[in-house]
Formats: sequence, structure tokens, C-alpha cells
Amino acid sequence: MSEPPHTVGVFGGSGFYKFLDEVEEVAVATPYGPPSARIRIGEIDGTRVAFMPRHGDHHELPAHRVNYRANVWAMREVGATRIVGPCACGSLRPDLHPGTFVVADQFVDRTRGREDTFYDGPQTTHVAAADPYCSDLRGTLVAAARELDIPVADGGTIVVIAGPRFSTRAESRWFNGAGWDVVNMTQYPEAWLARELELCYANVSLVTDYDVGLEGMPGVEPVSAEAAFRVFADNLDRLRALLFRAVPRIGPQPADICANALNSAIVH
Repeated sequence: MSEPPHTVGVFGGSGFYKFLDEVEEVAVATPYGPPSARIRIGEIDGTRVAFMPRHGDHHELPAHRVNYRANVWAMREVGATRIVGPCACGSLRPDLHPGTFVVADQFVDRTRGREDTFYDGPQTTHVAAADPYCSDLRGTLVAAARELDIPVADGGTIVVIAGPRFSTRAESRWFNGAGWDVVNMTQYPEAWLARELELCYANVSLVTDYDVGLEGMPGVEPVSAEAAFRVFADNLDRLRALLFRAVPRIGPQPADICANALNSAIVH
């Protein structure tokens, strides 16, 4: 059998540690140290898929300890040029209910101290960040969700906090007041590092809870890790169904903004 023409990468988030049943495990060494786990290589309807749980096989890596550079580098090493990064998130809007999927189109970085670039010098490189998510991948994911009657928001801003703690009430109200939509701990720098390597990347954020700044509204309970993981587990089958529908439709990487991110970024 001939080699499939392209590879789609998938990062597994909290509670999402296994994807395909028939896989080959591949250990990848990187210049940035070991990635979170071995990459599992399999296929969905003829499309080669590379899967890695970003928190490790047993969630031993909290968000601030994930080696994002090694993970994204390893995905490229096994041939992935287009990556989907599902994650759990908290809602900053009363109309984004738990169980809703948000296919983000913007992020806001509120992390600190993370290794977040491949370009530390001596060559100076400034990659444009205006539209950090791949619009083509986003469209594929949104279409698949709608076909499966999964509630999905087409676009949204995800504010990324350092963790491992959740937000204070004041922080959460600030995020809401700024007009941001959901909050998460892992999208930065994962999404951005993919762009720096000229890979396509799209996010699927599964709303697991209302963030603490929305407390006091009817039906809103205080956020807790236990509650968030429970909602994610309850919706994991829908996430898998979405990926099984979308992945075979993800074609080879086009000559888009992702693939040409470095064209005008290097300072000579």
C-alpha cells in the first residue's frame, strides 16, 4: 500500500489521551528536549493521523510544564503540516454554555515564562500574528460540527492564562469586560509555535464550565477541576465524532498564510 499523501496532527487535551485504536507509536527526539509523549500514527479513511496527548499519557504535565516547542517540532518531524488542537475551556459569556464547541480565531496571551518561539537569534525573525489560526482548517471543523448537530461557535477569542490555578473573580470579570469569549491554559504558545514552523493550526475549544466571573447568574456553579473534567468526559464522544468527520476532509497544506509565514518575517 502506498504512503498516504499528507499527515494531520491532533493534540489531545485534558481527558483526551487516546484517539485511534490501531496505531504505531513513534518516539521523536527534538532539539528542545522530549515531547509530552510518543506520537501515535494511524489512519482515518486513508488520511494519515499523528496523535499526541499534550499533557502526557496520564496527565502528568500541567499546562505550564508542557514542552510546547518539543511537541510542535515532533509533529513536524513525523510529517504533520496541518494540526488540530482540541482543548477544554471556561466560558466568559452567558450564551456559551457547557458542551458548546468554540473554533477560535484569535487568542490573547496572559501566560508568563513559557518558551514561546523557535527564533531566539542570532537571526531576527518577526512572524506576523494578526490571524493566528488557519481559516481553511477552521472552516472544515465548523462545517463538520454543524453536520453533526454539535453546538459550535464559528470564531471567538480565547484568553490563555498561565495556570495551574483558575482565574480570580476580578480577573474573570476583566476578561469578560474586554470582550473575550473563553479562557484556557494551553493554546499559547502551542498555536503560535505551529505558525512559526509554517504549519496550519486550528483549535476546537470545548466549553466545560462558566468561568468564575459569571457566578451569580442562574444555573452558574463555581468552576472546579472535577466539574470541568466531568463535562469534558461527557462530551468526548462528540469530540471524537467531530474529528472523525473532519480529518478525512483536511487536504494537503495549501500555499496559504500559514505555509508562507516566514516570507516577510526575517530581518536581513
